[in-house]
Amino acid sequence: MNFPVFIYLVAFVSSWLIAWVSVPWWRQACIKAGLVDDPGPRKSQHEPVPLAGGAALLVAILLPVLLGALSLKSGLFRFESANLLVHGLNRRFSELLVLGCGAVGITLLGWLDDRHELGAGAKFTGQVAVALAVAMASKRITLFVHSELFSYTITVFWVLTVINAFNFMDNMNGLCGGVGAIGALWFAVIAACNGQYLVALTGFLMAGGLLGFLPHNFPLAHVYLGDAGSHLTGYLLAVMAILPHFYTRLNPHPWAVLSPLAVLGIPLLDIVQVSLYRISKGKPFWLGDHNHLSHRLVHAGFSPARAVALLWFLTALLGSLSLLFEQM
Repeated sequence: MNFPVFIYLVAFVSSWLIAWVSVPWWRQACIKAGLVDDPGPRKSQHEPVPLAGGAALLVAILLPVLLGALSLKSGLFRFESANLLVHGLNRRFSELLVLGCGAVGITLLGWLDDRHELGAGAKFTGQVAVALAVAMASKRITLFVHSELFSYTITVFWVLTVINAFNFMDNMNGLCGGVGAIGALWFAVIAACNGQYLVALTGFLMAGGLLGFLPHNFPLAHVYLGDAGSHLTGYLLAVMAILPHFYTRLNPHPWAVLSPLAVLGIPLLDIVQVSLYRISKGKPFWLGDHNHLSHRLVHAGFSPARAVALLWFLTALLGSLSLLFEQM
């Protein structure tokens, strides 16, 4: 039974609309609470900018999920594949519950960092706890190695890497949100083509929420994602790369396991090159600077907006390789 495309469209549009409409409200709430990013030596803004993106994105994803679940349970909406969706939700309820709690947890960790500027140790400890919960509750990366210890280690390492890649990438208006939205769309399309409708729904919800947030953040930023938003973005993309079966009997193409690397190629390249640069200069790799890919493009003569647009394009282009891997 094919899953109806209109459900994907409903998920995308509802998340987009909630984020787009709610961001101004969250912006005012953050201003009143003093949750803002103040100007500084490494900051481009000249006045405080509210860190409202994380809360707006989380609500834009969770609210449609809650409303959809209540509608299915009450029988308010009936469609041909409703039983398929209910069956999937029931079968993977405990896994989805942990992953949903992980999304809330990683957002709260980012919020604490936004509010109190957590030290690297405290922040890393929180990230590891969430990554371990993901590894324990969901499918784990194996890379065809039959070792439970290896699968736990590589899964935790993957989640930590992707979370911090997007945390690092939140350095120019629209960059983290745009790259995250494109990545979520690619994962959604791949999952939908392979009949993995729960992963596809997650991708469309995330893409809609980020695209609803983006007009408030690019080219001029009235709000920022903040660590709450960048942590949530990285977390969801890391999870969406783990949950699907890229290599199955129905899709017997070993190269398909490289699809996540293609989709997330730009943020992964950025975190690797900037970390190696900082280490080569004798600096801790987690200390910020102006040596990210976006900064290098600006140093080369691009305006910030064009640098961001180019990285969006390259993300979309690399993501298209995932479709090729699905056939190799």
